[in-house]
Amino acid sequence: MMRDFDLNLVRTFVLLYETRSVTATAESLHVTQPTISYSLQKLRRRFSDELFRRTGGGLVPTTTARALYEPLRSALSGIETAVSGAWSFSPSTARAAFTLCLSDLGEISLLPRLMAALPARAPGVTLTVRPLDVDRAADQLGRGEIDAFIASPLISSQRVARVPLFSEGYLGMVSRDHPRLGASVGFEELAAERHVTVFGPTGHDGPRRALEACGLLDRVVLEVTRFAALPYLVQDGELVAMVPRLVAEMFAAEHRVRLFELPMDVEPAQVSVYTRHTHARSPAQHWLVTFMREVLR
Repeated sequence: MMRDFDLNLVRTFVLLYETRSVTATAESLHVTQPTISYSLQKLRRRFSDELFRRTGGGLVPTTTARALYEPLRSALSGIETAVSGAWSFSPSTARAAFTLCLSDLGEISLLPRLMAALPARAPGVTLTVRPLDVDRAADQLGRGEIDAFIASPLISSQRVARVPLFSEGYLGMVSRDHPRLGASVGFEELAAERHVTVFGPTGHDGPRRALEACGLLDRVVLEVTRFAALPYLVQDGELVAMVPRLVAEMFAAEHRVRLFELPMDVEPAQVSVYTRHTHARSPAQHWLVTFMREVLR
């Protein structure tokens, strides 16, 4: 019998699966936690399965829940899309605040473009930016602490939706006064130099992997945690850095550095917006994702 299995139960199940939290699901649906607990009891009876087990780290889905998630999520997404015309968000008149997570690279190269486009498109919208922690961002998204994050690591979690933005390659960067490297740099020249790399969960690990593939890791004399430090480290010395192309061009305009094409293959970074699935986004969040995709692609 399906008389007790309505759309709200589907929505509750999908959000419980994605947030792993009764509290976050209740907040997303604007209901009380007991209401979510009651819905979960109905779901458990309907499927004769526990569906979610409580652990110290949150709810853990059972095998049955994992099998149910994708078909129910797809069905819910289709229904929400069909009725989305009833949702409204007028960016020209709305007052809204969004919270994003960005890396240091994102704050330098992407955030200015978003802020430049906002006044004309959505004058009443404000942004708050938090540091990107790739390991925690999906949980922050599920709990409603942030509206979206931009990252280059490919995150395949079922709990988040990925909206590709662009693919970004790399350039070499040295001081304008580097005594040995000119406008064109060969592999042997590059192999003889001392390198600085960025280490951390930024997703921009292509340069380090390229150095490793070429047997040049022993030429790395400095590792740092932020790309923003690179021009300051390079401009007054003889270090060589590999920098994402977009931000490299910004560094060259503002610092005593120059750029060159790399004499080796470096895997490009895939930059994407990560957000909640379509069925879980508010009308304002739908607009935000569209806005970021249009401005940053």
